[in-house]
Amino acid sequence: MEPKKAKYAIGDIVKHRLYDFRGVVFDVDPIFSNSEEWYNAIPEESRPRKDQPFYHLFAENAETEYIAYVSEQNLVPDTSKEPVRHPQIRDVFERDAKGRYRTRGALLN
Repeated sequence: MEPKKAKYAIGDIVKHRLYDFRGVVFDVDPIFSNSEEWYNAIPEESRPRKDQPFYHLFAENAETEYIAYVSEQNLVPDTSKEPVRHPQIRDVFERDAKGRYRTRGALLN
């Protein structure tokens, strides 16, 4: 089966459709590419399919900033136009006049 084309791009601001966090996409895996231990830690009834894009996010919630790994089915666009406060963002991105995050010339590997 051909991997699905990613809906979100590097620099897009997204939020989780169920949990209260948002973030900036800094990498995309065309299909699940994390550990089985990580995957199996998700309750079975809410485990996402592996055959979809997964996104690495500089994420934040009300309390903290962190790196998140989220399936496409669990993301929606964030339309708040608010900047994301994660401290690593400035190492990778600059915000343009429209509030979009643009890479500083090199993506994280």
